[in-house]
Amino acid sequence: MLSNMYASASRWEEAANIKRMMRGRGVKKKPGCSWIEIDKKVHVFVAEDTSHPMIKEIHVYMEELLRKMKQAGYVPDIRWALVNADEVERNEKERRLLNHSEKLAVAFGLISTEEGVPILIVKNLRICCDCHNAIKHISAITGREITVRDTHRFHCFKEGQCSCRDYW
Repeated sequence: MLSNMYASASRWEEAANIKRMMRGRGVKKKPGCSWIEIDKKVHVFVAEDTSHPMIKEIHVYMEELLRKMKQAGYVPDIRWALVNADEVERNEKERRLLNHSEKLAVAFGLISTEEGVPILIVKNLRICCDCHNAIKHISAITGREITVRDTHRFHCFKEGQCSCRDYW
């Protein structure tokens, strides 16, 4: 958490020091993951995941969805990419945001279920601000009700709004 706090404050050297200290002590960070159940089968996604059998279709769908989201006013909040601005270009930060586990799970849910069927995603960590904003846009664009259960609460997205009223 401290490394992420430093990274979100653009204190990259301190974030790197914490990560080095963690590696030196054998401490592993719990990866963010999200899962969705479709046809009684649980599908698990991790950020930057490439192991899912439908990952190519998911990425194609996410690219199309991103285009529509941007037309609707979505601006990726690259602060949540948590990478040094000097080391990574904006396009790469946006790509990393697009590959957050909950976005991958939502995209999979949308392409794997019939129109109008609500989607439920469970996440082992707290949803980031960019994913929260993106899923609001996705719910408006697709007309789908999307619920994300993170470690703090249920976020019920419908028609571009969230039940938490953007307070989480």
